[in-house]
Amino acid sequence: MIFPDRELQPHLRVARLAELPGVHRAFRWLHLQEQRIRGWQREVVAIPAPPFGEAARAQWMGERMRELGLQDVGCDEEGNAIAFLRADNGTSPLVMLSAHLDTVFPPGTPLALRDEDTVLHGPGAADNGAGLAGLLAIAAALQASELETRTNVLFAANVGEEAEGNLRGMRYLFTQSPLAHRIIGTIALEGAGIGTVVTRGLGSRRFRVELSGPGGHAWTDASVPNPIAALAAAITTLMAQPLPTRPRTTLNVGEIRGGTSITAVPQSAVATFDLRSTDARELLALEVRLYRAVEDAVLHANDCGNSALRSTITLIGERPAGTLLAGSRLLQSVQSVDRHLRLRTEERLGSTDANIPLALGREAIAIGAGGSAGGIHTTYEWYDARGRDLALRRVLLVLLDFCNNAPAER
Repeated sequence: MIFPDRELQPHLRVARLAELPGVHRAFRWLHLQEQRIRGWQREVVAIPAPPFGEAARAQWMGERMRELGLQDVGCDEEGNAIAFLRADNGTSPLVMLSAHLDTVFPPGTPLALRDEDTVLHGPGAADNGAGLAGLLAIAAALQASELETRTNVLFAANVGEEAEGNLRGMRYLFTQSPLAHRIIGTIALEGAGIGTVVTRGLGSRRFRVELSGPGGHAWTDASVPNPIAALAAAITTLMAQPLPTRPRTTLNVGEIRGGTSITAVPQSAVATFDLRSTDARELLALEVRLYRAVEDAVLHANDCGNSALRSTITLIGERPAGTLLAGSRLLQSVQSVDRHLRLRTEERLGSTDANIPLALGREAIAIGAGGSAGGIHTTYEWYDARGRDLALRRVLLVLLDFCNNAPAER
């Protein structure tokens, strides 16, 4: 396959790329094989993948990768299912196309999938069933059209994007994997949609706060400090304080639990907090406020001197911030492809797998796999496949152009 000259203006390079017979064959495959893509999506969504429980789904993805003829299919030490467009020589640069395996739903969540015309209903149908199906579709289109790339492509169905997974799959790929130093660009397929692209990683810090005490009987030990009451007081203090809108900063209490009986003073109470901000200084200030609110609530509950109630604050997750540089090759590819497809490129801030490479100064984006969706992160999530092929053509062209235009080495 003869790729367009790298020295061409980006929009001309993409226009000529889109005219190649092999690319037309790939587009045709994506258009005609929607039922197959939808079948993959339904099958993968039917496999539970709670945080730290993605192994069965990773195995399924590995099997599909082998069926499609991808090379060196395997599972790395963190549990990511990986494969290559062509046999890996162990030294050359790689461009990674990824989609996360995990969902936010705990083990035992009823999936109850339901098809309604072009719509798939069920937990994880879009996030990230759409991304995983899109990854397989791009691989299949490349294989069916016999398209080659100047830079080899690493396909990764990675673990740990959601919640307490703390981006562990992507962290491994960029810090501990033998492939880490070779990945020169990353395209993360994230849910549904078209037209937007995540080029900035939103920083966040997540904490578990636990208050513990002796507990006791609701009547005879009524003077014993109550962990639930103290934790509620800390939360009330935090939520009553306004947060800046510029830079945007948010605080969420995601979980709260504790106690064993209505007639017992509880021995413990636990809550989890998600802190986010577009500004690192505001994120730090919010963290200080969290510690102070918990400390003040414990001191008040202990009534000036009593040390019955104690607190433990544990950092359970951190997503580093990062930004794709305006002149990067990958962003040029996205903008040129969108111009060719007559799409408006809308850059966005997000909290995705792209955070890790962006924070390391690598070229990375997160991009939708097409269609539309709603009810994300709820049991009534849905995904509508209409319009998916345009989004997948977009992903394919971005991948091909970047592979064609990427530097020969890091």
